[in-house]
Amino acid sequence: MQQKPPKLDIHGIILLDKPTNMSSNKALQIVKRTLNAKKAGHTGALDPLATGLLPLCFGQATKMADFLLGQNKTYLVTAKLGERTTTSDSEGEIIATKDIPQLNTATIENYLDSFRGEIIQTPSMYSALKFQGKPYYYYARKGIDIERVSRPVTIIKNELLELTADTLTLRVQCTKGTYIRTLIDDLGELIGCGAHVIALRREQIDGIQGDMVSMDQLEENNTHCLAALLSPTTVLDCDKYVLTKDEEIEFVKGRLKEIITKKKKALLALISENGQTLGYAQYTKDNFYSITRRFIYGFGTTGL
Repeated sequence: MQQKPPKLDIHGIILLDKPTNMSSNKALQIVKRTLNAKKAGHTGALDPLATGLLPLCFGQATKMADFLLGQNKTYLVTAKLGERTTTSDSEGEIIATKDIPQLNTATIENYLDSFRGEIIQTPSMYSALKFQGKPYYYYARKGIDIERVSRPVTIIKNELLELTADTLTLRVQCTKGTYIRTLIDDLGELIGCGAHVIALRREQIDGIQGDMVSMDQLEENNTHCLAALLSPTTVLDCDKYVLTKDEEIEFVKGRLKEIITKKKKALLALISENGQTLGYAQYTKDNFYSITRRFIYGFGTTGL
């Protein structure tokens, strides 16, 4: 029996344009298998229905997941009016239908005003939030309703792009933890006719830069996957600080705890004299940056 080749130490971030009808974890596993990578994870899961930006982190880049997860996100969403579903999207069963009132841009804008700034959301039973170690959707599929805790989220932008007789399309910029399906469901209830998501695309995550690559491109072979790997320093919107030789020695020994510099951004990439990213520091106060991430070995301009 032929032995499988050993898993590889692959390091970097791929900005995947996730296709529809695929879970985030399945997308990750396909790319991980193509690369034959030892360690991988994704940041900010997208529903199977949704498409768009899904950062995949490999090897040492998984240490940067926290920086990616906490950022504001921008979505393009199309909702169908007049129907409410169990999952608040087109994958669920229709549980209510109502006539759609006469709407125009002005009336929709009035409704949208209720969903701008800080709002309170109650997560859907079909969310990935966990109760006693299992996601809510696990209980929902068994017909078990769990009491959910409402929580504040912030809608930074809620822009109407298109209105038809039975659909509306919005561009929504929001903070971490916002459920777009819940937003649409709540909006439909406020309008009085119900609504659910029929198309959803994540267009942007604040602080992330770089071009997305499609699943088709990545599945062709591992050469395409390797070419798509980026260093976190390339992907993240951060300042760079080149360590002196003495600072680098202290850093490697774990004795360098902070950097003093007049850089401006919240995140600081620590670069060796030969151009390798050795770690990251976060701004604390008064030009002080506290070192929070250390890599066993450095990143070049692309992933390793």
